[in-house]
Amino acid sequence: MKRVHEFFEANPNVEVVYTDSIVINSDGNYICHRPSLLPRKSSMWIRFPVLTCGIFIRRSVVQGRGIVFDTQWRDLGDYWWVRELVLRGVPMSVLPELTSVFTDTGDNMNLKANARREAKEKWKVMPRWIKLLQPYFIAQTRVRLAMRTASQRQPFDYSIFTTTSPSQRTNFHAAQPTTFWKGRLIQRPVPTN
Repeated sequence: MKRVHEFFEANPNVEVVYTDSIVINSDGNYICHRPSLLPRKSSMWIRFPVLTCGIFIRRSVVQGRGIVFDTQWRDLGDYWWVRELVLRGVPMSVLPELTSVFTDTGDNMNLKANARREAKEKWKVMPRWIKLLQPYFIAQTRVRLAMRTASQRQPFDYSIFTTTSPSQRTNFHAAQPTTFWKGRLIQRPVPTN
């Protein structure tokens, strides 16, 4: 992560950096890429604007500030952790470069029953005014993403370790880059009161 290191060196006051990520399938083939946005206290209740694999932190966040994952959450731990960063005013920035890879196996934890249960728990504690303004926050996030991706990304190559090649990187080509995560329409929990 040379670029992340260089970014931290050039920005000594920034403690958390969010980067863009490539989403691949189990074979390493490109599905899409996800740009990161700076999380906002209100809108992140509705749309979590980063993939955890694209989050880089300084040691000071854990050792100096004592901000760690809340172990009561298995699937939404990243949400509550980033929310705590935002609430405490930790200096953050976005490095708009592809640095990380997320593998969508189709059987990821966040698609299972526990994730749905935790999402319902989050819904219960969500402020009522956030629930009422849900369409606004969805639109706001879409506009912010559109502004981040206004210039179409050109086809690109990436190199990763795979299950069939764990000791040597395999090269792949993203011929038609997109931010649309095909087949991943996340089901929102049905509100219960």
